[in-house]
Formats: sequence, C-alpha cells, structure tokens
Amino acid sequence: MIKIQIINGVNLNLLGEREPAIYGNISFESFFEDLKLQYPSVQLFYFQSNNEAEIIEKIHQSRHCDGLIINGGAFTHTSIAIVDALRTLAVPHIVEVHISNIFNREYFRKKSYIAQACKGSICGLGLDGYRLAVEHILHSKQD
Repeated sequence: MIKIQIINGVNLNLLGEREPAIYGNISFESFFEDLKLQYPSVQLFYFQSNNEAEIIEKIHQSRHCDGLIINGGAFTHTSIAIVDALRTLAVPHIVEVHISNIFNREYFRKKSYIAQACKGSICGLGLDGYRLAVEHILHSKQD
C-alpha cells in the first residue's frame, strides 16, 4: 500500500478561520477526511505543527513513505533547516503545496527555500493542490 505523509506548517492549523478570502473556509481536518475517502487504497497521514523542530522530526520519521506533501506556511520562506531535513530523505516524491498563489502575494512570499528539495510545487489552487499532489505521487509510482 502506498504511504503518503502530508505535513503542514505554521498557522495552517487555523484553516477555515484564518483569512478565508485567501485560504478558504474549510478546516484542513475536514478536507483531509474527504481526501482519505477519495483514496481508500492509499495510507494518508497528516501532521501539522507551528514548531519548526517538530516539523523536522516528522520529516525524519517520514523516510519510509512513498511520497511527502509539504506546505511549510511561512517556514517556506525562511527555513533552511526544513530544506536540509527534506534533502535527507530517500522519499522519491516530495511535493510542495501552497493554498494561495505565493507569486501573487507579498514580495517576501515569492521565494521558497523548500522548493529546492521538492520534485515540484503546486500553488494557488486552494486545497485542491493537495489532491493534485496525491495524484502526481500515485502516477509517478506507476512509472
């Protein structure tokens, strides 16, 4: 069975409440339950933390997964430590996801350090970006 770890970073615990014009009004937990129903043959795991060290630990623990989807939140633009942790993985498919279009926002959000350690990035498609990342990982596993 394919295992995919989803990691959300800082402030993403407030999805559904925080800036709904940018991030929508659905909590990630609610979205995640629907995502699991869409992919019953995939083991999907979810972790969120506002603590950089906890995110790094979860990345280290994810080394046996087939894919990893990460939305670092603001850590995307600041954390070389998370990039270094991602680079330690032998996970073949790491996909960066952002709910908003980071290139259409403030200047400081346009730079993603995390992208350097990922196979690809999806941004600006709302929560559907996570589903697209799962699809990519599944199709890449078949190749």
